[in-house]
Amino acid sequence: MPNSHPSFVILSKTSRSLSRARITAAGFVLGMGLVLAACGDNPDTAHPDAGDRVVARVEKHEIWASDVRREAVAQGLISEGEPLDVSSELFRRVLDEVIDQSLLASEAERRGLDNSPAAQRRLEAVRQRILGDMLVETVVNKAVSEQAVARLYAEQQRRAKQSDEVRLRLILSETREQADAVVALLGQGTAFEAVAAQRSIDETSRALGGDLGYATPDLLPAAYAAAIADKPAGALVGPVAVDGRWAVLRIEDRRAETPPTLEQARPVIVRYLTYEGVRQLLEQLRGKAKVEFEIDPPRSAPQTPPAATASTPANSTSPKPASSGSAS
Repeated sequence: MPNSHPSFVILSKTSRSLSRARITAAGFVLGMGLVLAACGDNPDTAHPDAGDRVVARVEKHEIWASDVRREAVAQGLISEGEPLDVSSELFRRVLDEVIDQSLLASEAERRGLDNSPAAQRRLEAVRQRILGDMLVETVVNKAVSEQAVARLYAEQQRRAKQSDEVRLRLILSETREQADAVVALLGQGTAFEAVAAQRSIDETSRALGGDLGYATPDLLPAAYAAAIADKPAGALVGPVAVDGRWAVLRIEDRRAETPPTLEQARPVIVRYLTYEGVRQLLEQLRGKAKVEFEIDPPRSAPQTPPAATASTPANSTSPKPASSGSAS
Protein backbone atom coordinates (compact mmCIF):
# COMPACT_ATOMS: atom_id res chain seq x y z
CA MET A 1 0.00 0.00 0.00
CA PRO A 2 1.58 3.31 -0.96
CA ASN A 3 2.33 5.95 1.65
CA SER A 4 -0.01 8.93 1.71
CA HIS A 5 1.26 12.47 1.29
CA PRO A 6 -1.80 14.78 1.27
CA SER A 7 -0.09 18.00 0.17
CA PHE A 8 1.58 16.39 -2.84
CA VAL A 9 -1.60 14.48 -3.71
CA ILE A 10 -3.38 17.85 -4.02
CA LEU A 11 -0.67 19.21 -6.33
CA SER A 12 -0.93 16.12 -8.52
CA LYS A 13 -4.71 16.32 -8.87
CA THR A 14 -4.56 20.05 -9.59
CA SER A 15 -2.15 19.74 -12.49
CA ARG A 16 -3.25 16.47 -14.07
CA SER A 17 -5.95 17.60 -16.51
CA LEU A 18 -4.11 20.50 -18.16
CA SER A 19 -0.79 18.68 -18.38
CA ARG A 20 -2.44 15.73 -20.14
CA ALA A 21 -4.07 18.07 -22.63
CA ARG A 22 -0.77 19.85 -23.27
CA ILE A 23 1.08 16.54 -23.81
CA THR A 24 -1.58 15.37 -26.27
CA ALA A 25 -1.43 18.60 -28.24
CA ALA A 26 2.35 18.60 -28.23
CA GLY A 27 2.48 15.07 -29.58
CA PHE A 28 0.25 16.01 -32.51
CA VAL A 29 2.30 19.12 -33.20
CA LEU A 30 5.61 17.26 -33.20
CA GLY A 31 4.35 14.81 -35.77
CA MET A 32 2.84 17.46 -38.03
CA GLY A 33 5.96 19.59 -37.72
CA LEU A 34 7.84 17.06 -39.83
CA VAL A 35 5.32 17.54 -42.64
CA LEU A 36 5.79 21.29 -42.51
CA ALA A 37 9.55 20.87 -42.58
CA ALA A 38 9.35 18.76 -45.73
CA CYS A 39 7.33 21.48 -47.45
CA GLY A 40 9.90 24.19 -46.92
CA ASP A 41 13.33 22.88 -46.02
CA ASN A 42 16.58 24.78 -46.54
CA PRO A 43 19.47 22.28 -46.47
CA ASP A 44 22.02 25.07 -46.03
CA THR A 45 20.51 26.22 -42.72
CA ALA A 46 22.33 24.94 -39.65
CA HIS A 47 20.15 22.96 -37.27
CA PRO A 48 19.50 24.78 -33.97
CA ASP A 49 19.86 21.75 -31.66
CA ALA A 50 23.37 21.45 -30.22
CA GLY A 51 25.10 18.15 -30.96
CA ASP A 52 22.55 17.21 -33.60
CA ARG A 53 23.45 15.38 -36.81
CA VAL A 54 21.98 14.54 -40.19
CA VAL A 55 20.90 10.89 -40.30
CA ALA A 56 19.28 10.71 -43.76
CA ARG A 57 18.55 12.77 -46.88
CA VAL A 58 15.41 12.55 -48.97
CA GLU A 59 16.09 14.47 -52.20
CA LYS A 60 17.05 17.93 -50.89
CA HIS A 61 15.47 17.46 -47.49
CA GLU A 62 17.75 16.62 -44.55
CA ILE A 63 16.45 14.53 -41.66
CA TRP A 64 18.15 15.16 -38.34
CA ALA A 65 18.47 12.86 -35.35
CA SER A 66 16.34 15.28 -33.31
CA ASP A 67 13.53 14.97 -35.89
CA VAL A 68 13.46 11.22 -35.30
CA ARG A 69 13.60 11.57 -31.54
CA ARG A 70 10.71 14.07 -31.53
CA GLU A 71 8.64 11.72 -33.68
CA ALA A 72 9.34 8.91 -31.18
CA VAL A 73 8.18 11.19 -28.36
CA ALA A 74 5.05 12.14 -30.31
CA GLN A 75 4.19 8.45 -30.73
CA GLY A 76 4.77 7.78 -27.02
CA LEU A 77 7.67 5.42 -27.74
CA ILE A 78 10.02 7.38 -25.44
CA SER A 79 9.43 10.08 -22.86
CA GLU A 80 10.25 13.76 -23.30
CA GLY A 81 13.95 14.31 -22.64
CA GLU A 82 14.84 10.64 -23.01
CA PRO A 83 17.73 10.01 -25.44
CA LEU A 84 17.33 7.77 -28.47
CA ASP A 85 20.43 5.92 -29.66
CA VAL A 86 20.89 6.31 -33.43
CA SER A 87 22.20 2.74 -33.60
CA SER A 88 19.09 1.22 -32.01
CA GLU A 89 16.39 -0.69 -33.87
CA LEU A 90 13.77 1.72 -32.54
CA PHE A 91 15.61 4.69 -34.03
CA ARG A 92 15.83 3.00 -37.44
CA ARG A 93 12.15 2.07 -37.38
CA VAL A 94 11.06 5.61 -36.53
CA LEU A 95 13.53 7.01 -39.08
CA ASP A 96 11.83 4.93 -41.78
CA GLU A 97 8.49 6.44 -40.75
CA VAL A 98 9.93 9.96 -40.87
CA ILE A 99 11.29 9.26 -44.36
CA ASP A 100 7.82 8.08 -45.43
CA GLN A 101 6.29 11.27 -44.02
CA SER A 102 8.83 13.33 -45.94
CA LEU A 103 8.09 11.49 -49.17
CA LEU A 104 4.33 11.93 -48.72
CA ALA A 105 4.69 15.63 -47.94
CA SER A 106 6.97 16.22 -50.95
CA GLU A 107 4.55 14.41 -53.25
CA ALA A 108 1.64 16.42 -51.86
CA GLU A 109 3.60 19.61 -52.57
CA ARG A 110 4.47 18.40 -56.09
CA ARG A 111 0.78 17.90 -56.79
CA GLY A 112 -0.02 21.36 -55.50
CA LEU A 113 -2.13 20.13 -52.63
CA ASP A 114 -0.49 22.63 -50.30
CA ASN A 115 -1.96 25.53 -52.31
CA SER A 116 -5.63 24.74 -51.69
CA PRO A 117 -7.55 26.88 -49.16
CA ALA A 118 -8.25 23.81 -47.03
CA ALA A 119 -4.56 22.90 -46.91
CA GLN A 120 -3.57 26.46 -46.06
CA ARG A 121 -6.02 26.53 -43.14
CA ARG A 122 -4.76 23.22 -41.80
CA LEU A 123 -1.11 24.18 -42.22
CA GLU A 124 -1.74 27.47 -40.45
CA ALA A 125 -3.46 25.64 -37.58
CA VAL A 126 -0.42 23.39 -37.18
CA ARG A 127 1.89 26.41 -37.38
CA GLN A 128 -0.04 28.09 -34.57
CA ARG A 129 0.15 24.97 -32.42
CA ILE A 130 3.89 24.69 -32.93
CA LEU A 131 4.48 28.35 -32.06
CA GLY A 132 2.16 28.07 -29.07
CA ASP A 133 4.04 25.04 -27.78
CA MET A 134 7.36 26.81 -28.26
CA LEU A 135 6.05 29.73 -26.18
CA VAL A 136 4.85 27.32 -23.51
CA GLU A 137 8.26 25.60 -23.47
CA THR A 138 9.93 28.97 -22.99
CA VAL A 139 7.64 29.89 -20.11
CA VAL A 140 7.91 26.45 -18.50
CA ASN A 141 11.71 26.44 -18.71
CA LYS A 142 11.73 29.65 -16.67
CA ALA A 143 9.10 28.45 -14.19
CA VAL A 144 10.48 24.93 -13.64
CA SER A 145 13.94 25.48 -12.24
CA GLU A 146 15.81 23.53 -9.58
CA GLN A 147 15.38 26.49 -7.25
CA ALA A 148 11.60 26.58 -7.84
CA VAL A 149 11.27 22.82 -7.30
CA ALA A 150 13.28 22.92 -4.07
CA ARG A 151 11.36 25.97 -2.82
CA LEU A 152 7.94 24.38 -3.41
CA TYR A 153 9.10 21.09 -1.88
CA ALA A 154 10.26 22.88 1.29
CA GLU A 155 6.97 24.78 1.47
CA GLN A 156 4.94 21.58 1.17
CA GLN A 157 7.06 19.89 3.80
CA ARG A 158 6.32 22.75 6.22
CA ARG A 159 2.59 22.55 5.52
CA ALA A 160 2.30 18.76 5.56
CA LYS A 161 0.53 17.28 8.56
CA GLN A 162 2.16 13.95 9.18
CA SER A 163 0.25 11.21 10.95
CA ASP A 164 0.76 7.59 11.90
CA GLU A 165 0.54 4.81 9.35
CA VAL A 166 -0.88 1.44 10.25
CA ARG A 167 -0.39 -1.90 8.53
CA LEU A 168 -3.48 -4.12 8.68
CA ARG A 169 -4.51 -7.62 7.75
CA LEU A 170 -8.15 -8.25 6.87
CA ILE A 171 -10.55 -11.19 6.84
CA LEU A 172 -13.90 -10.14 5.40
CA SER A 173 -17.04 -12.27 5.90
CA GLU A 174 -20.61 -12.09 4.60
CA THR A 175 -22.28 -12.67 7.99
CA ARG A 176 -21.61 -12.06 11.66
CA GLU A 177 -21.73 -15.81 12.29
CA GLN A 178 -18.95 -16.37 9.74
CA ALA A 179 -16.88 -13.61 11.33
CA ASP A 180 -17.36 -15.11 14.81
CA ALA A 181 -16.15 -18.44 13.42
CA VAL A 182 -13.04 -16.68 12.07
CA VAL A 183 -12.34 -15.19 15.51
CA ALA A 184 -12.71 -18.64 17.05
CA LEU A 185 -10.23 -20.15 14.60
CA LEU A 186 -7.72 -17.40 15.30
CA GLY A 187 -8.22 -17.93 19.03
CA GLN A 188 -7.20 -21.57 18.57
CA GLY A 189 -3.89 -20.43 17.12
CA THR A 190 -4.62 -20.79 13.39
CA ALA A 191 -2.43 -18.43 11.36
CA PHE A 192 -4.24 -15.25 10.28
CA GLU A 193 -2.75 -15.52 6.79
CA ALA A 194 -4.09 -19.04 6.32
CA VAL A 195 -7.61 -18.14 7.47
CA ALA A 196 -7.61 -15.06 5.24
CA ALA A 197 -6.59 -17.12 2.19
CA GLN A 198 -9.31 -19.70 2.87
CA ARG A 199 -12.24 -17.62 4.16
CA SER A 200 -11.92 -13.93 3.28
CA ILE A 201 -14.27 -12.71 0.54
CA ASP A 202 -12.13 -9.65 -0.17
CA GLU A 203 -10.56 -10.64 -3.48
CA THR A 204 -8.01 -7.83 -3.34
CA SER A 205 -6.28 -8.95 -0.16
CA ARG A 206 -7.02 -12.66 0.32
CA ALA A 207 -4.20 -13.75 -2.00
CA LEU A 208 -1.82 -11.71 0.18
CA GLY A 209 -2.94 -13.35 3.40
CA GLY A 210 -5.20 -10.41 4.10
CA ASP A 211 -2.35 -7.88 3.96
CA LEU A 212 -3.58 -4.35 3.22
CA GLY A 213 -0.14 -2.75 3.51
CA TYR A 214 0.51 0.58 5.22
CA ALA A 215 -2.08 3.35 5.14
CA THR A 216 -2.95 6.48 7.10
CA PRO A 217 -6.34 6.37 8.85
CA ASP A 218 -7.90 8.84 6.39
CA LEU A 219 -7.39 6.31 3.57
CA LEU A 220 -9.12 3.47 5.45
CA PRO A 221 -12.87 2.83 5.55
CA ALA A 222 -14.28 4.90 8.42
CA ALA A 223 -15.37 1.78 10.33
CA TYR A 224 -11.84 0.38 10.21
CA ALA A 225 -10.26 3.64 11.33
CA ALA A 226 -12.63 3.94 14.29
CA ALA A 227 -12.16 0.32 15.34
CA ILE A 228 -8.35 0.40 15.38
CA ALA A 229 -7.98 3.83 16.98
CA ASP A 230 -5.49 3.65 19.88
CA LYS A 231 -5.08 -0.11 19.45
CA PRO A 232 -1.47 -1.34 19.64
CA ALA A 233 0.42 -3.40 17.09
CA GLY A 234 -0.47 -7.07 17.37
CA ALA A 235 -4.07 -6.41 18.45
CA LEU A 236 -6.93 -8.41 16.92
CA VAL A 237 -9.94 -6.20 16.21
CA GLY A 238 -13.48 -7.19 15.32
CA PRO A 239 -15.82 -8.34 14.07
CA VAL A 240 -16.47 -4.85 12.65
CA ALA A 241 -19.62 -4.11 10.63
CA VAL A 242 -18.85 -2.40 7.31
CA ASP A 243 -21.19 -2.03 4.32
CA GLY A 244 -23.35 -4.98 5.36
CA ARG A 245 -20.37 -7.29 5.86
CA TRP A 246 -18.12 -8.14 8.79
CA ALA A 247 -14.39 -7.59 9.08
CA VAL A 248 -11.81 -9.08 11.40
CA LEU A 249 -8.59 -7.05 11.48
CA ARG A 250 -5.12 -7.55 12.88
CA ILE A 251 -2.80 -4.61 13.42
CA GLU A 252 0.58 -5.69 12.10
CA ASP A 253 2.51 -2.48 12.75
CA ARG A 254 2.29 1.23 13.47
CA ARG A 255 4.84 3.79 12.36
CA ALA A 256 5.23 7.49 11.70
CA GLU A 257 4.25 8.49 8.18
CA THR A 258 7.30 8.86 5.96
CA PRO A 259 7.23 12.00 3.79
CA PRO A 260 8.39 11.71 0.19
CA THR A 261 11.94 12.64 -0.68
CA LEU A 262 12.63 15.51 -3.04
CA GLU A 263 13.31 13.06 -5.87
CA GLN A 264 10.05 11.19 -5.22
CA ALA A 265 8.07 14.45 -5.14
CA ARG A 266 9.84 16.02 -8.13
CA PRO A 267 7.49 14.70 -10.90
CA VAL A 268 4.42 16.01 -9.07
CA ILE A 269 6.07 19.38 -8.37
CA VAL A 270 7.23 19.75 -11.98
CA ARG A 271 3.70 19.03 -13.25
CA TYR A 272 2.28 21.60 -10.85
CA LEU A 273 4.81 24.29 -11.79
CA THR A 274 4.16 23.55 -15.46
CA TYR A 275 0.43 23.90 -14.94
CA GLU A 276 0.84 27.15 -13.03
CA GLY A 277 3.14 28.63 -15.68
CA VAL A 278 0.73 27.80 -18.50
CA ARG A 279 -2.33 28.90 -16.52
CA GLN A 280 -0.84 32.28 -15.67
CA LEU A 281 0.30 32.81 -19.26
CA LEU A 282 -3.16 32.03 -20.67
CA GLU A 283 -4.79 34.20 -18.02
CA GLN A 284 -2.61 37.15 -19.06
CA LEU A 285 -3.19 36.60 -22.79
CA ARG A 286 -6.97 36.24 -22.44
CA GLY A 287 -7.05 39.33 -20.25
CA LYS A 288 -5.45 41.41 -23.02
CA ALA A 289 -7.12 39.83 -26.06
CA LYS A 290 -10.53 40.54 -27.57
CA VAL A 291 -12.28 37.21 -28.06
CA GLU A 292 -15.72 37.13 -29.70
CA PHE A 293 -17.80 33.96 -30.07
CA GLU A 294 -19.95 33.52 -33.16
CA ILE A 295 -21.87 30.54 -31.76
CA ASP A 296 -24.29 30.12 -28.88
CA PRO A 297 -22.98 28.71 -25.58
CA PRO A 298 -23.43 24.94 -25.18
CA ARG A 299 -26.51 23.64 -23.42
CA SER A 300 -25.85 21.76 -20.19
CA ALA A 301 -26.21 18.02 -20.66
CA PRO A 302 -28.47 16.19 -18.15
CA GLN A 303 -26.50 14.73 -15.31
CA THR A 304 -26.58 10.93 -15.14
CA PRO A 305 -24.83 8.79 -12.54
CA PRO A 306 -21.76 6.96 -13.88
CA ALA A 307 -22.24 3.28 -14.57
CA ALA A 308 -20.41 0.81 -12.37
CA THR A 309 -17.42 -0.75 -14.09
CA ALA A 310 -17.01 -4.50 -14.27
CA SER A 311 -13.38 -4.24 -13.17
CA THR A 312 -14.30 -3.03 -9.65
CA PRO A 313 -14.83 -5.97 -7.27
CA ALA A 314 -18.27 -5.64 -5.70
CA ASN A 315 -17.14 -7.14 -2.43
CA SER A 316 -13.87 -5.27 -2.01
CA THR A 317 -13.60 -2.97 1.01
CA SER A 318 -9.85 -2.47 0.83
CA PRO A 319 -8.61 1.07 1.49
CA LYS A 320 -8.28 3.51 -1.36
CA PRO A 321 -4.76 3.77 -2.87
CA ALA A 322 -2.80 6.95 -2.39
CA SER A 323 -1.80 9.02 -5.43
CA SER A 324 1.88 9.46 -4.68
CA GLY A 325 4.72 8.02 -2.69
CA SER A 326 6.61 4.77 -2.82
CA ALA A 327 5.13 1.37 -2.15
CA SER A 328 5.99 -0.21 1.14
